[in-house]
Amino acid sequence: MAIWNLGSINIDHVYRLDHLPRPGETLAAASYVQGLGGKGANQSVASACAGADTHHLGAMGPADDWVIDRLSRRGVVSTDILRLRDQATGHAIILLDGQAENAIVIHPGANRAMTPDMLAGPLSEIRPGDTLLIQNETSCQVEAARTAREAGARVIYSAAPFDIEAVRAILPHVTILAVNAGEAEALFAAMPGDLPVEGLLITRGAEGAEYRDLTTGTIHRQAAFKVHPVDTTGAGDTFAGYFAASLDRGDPVPEALRLASGAAALKVTRPGAGEAIPTLPEVLDFLAGQPSE
Repeated sequence: MAIWNLGSINIDHVYRLDHLPRPGETLAAASYVQGLGGKGANQSVASACAGADTHHLGAMGPADDWVIDRLSRRGVVSTDILRLRDQATGHAIILLDGQAENAIVIHPGANRAMTPDMLAGPLSEIRPGDTLLIQNETSCQVEAARTAREAGARVIYSAAPFDIEAVRAILPHVTILAVNAGEAEALFAAMPGDLPVEGLLITRGAEGAEYRDLTTGTIHRQAAFKVHPVDTTGAGDTFAGYFAASLDRGDPVPEALRLASGAAALKVTRPGAGEAIPTLPEVLDFLAGQPSE
């Protein structure tokens, strides 16, 4: 089996300041860090770290080769990442002040410039039993989900950043819908009643996670592991990637929830996003020291 991830690739530019700039004000940053980000890239790294054969489907500008190198080093198959000459690689300008307040500007760039024709070749490689991951940071979501389901693959859709119209459009082609607690509230308010998916995954941060099997009515719950958080960036993406990889391996849902929860817990003890996602041996070692219930 394999995991195919139609996902965003962003370069994060993080500037630390004494305070956020006011209109017309120019400030010198105390520090600057550049890193790999984007929900898609993070989920691909997590899935690969969890041991799954992970193929990233996405797009970048013609520069920034280090991004491809970094994904490849983490085990992600990057041969299907498009390089678009007339687009910039997606990026985020992140301003952080001393009180952890932030201001963020995102340029989607190549992430939103893909067309169905560009993805036709890679999507044709999806086979029955494979998994397609999708988030709300790229174009061609509905077309990719439809193609994957027609091929007999599982589709796991992370409805973030949350957009109810995007959810409505893709939901008929989704197997498992993944949301956080806030997104779940917005979803239930906008779409009361039964959802046309097999499973609903809800992550609740420090309160844990739950999986609702909407075909049987069974609910599986997993408590969060107690850790001292340093940086929660990418925790949800780590959870999603590990959860998908565990299901791809054939693990039952309770085991997938526990593995994903352990990976997310270990991730938040480290600063950074994609670079801080733990490997499977690290997660298994962490879980060995945790209670089984």
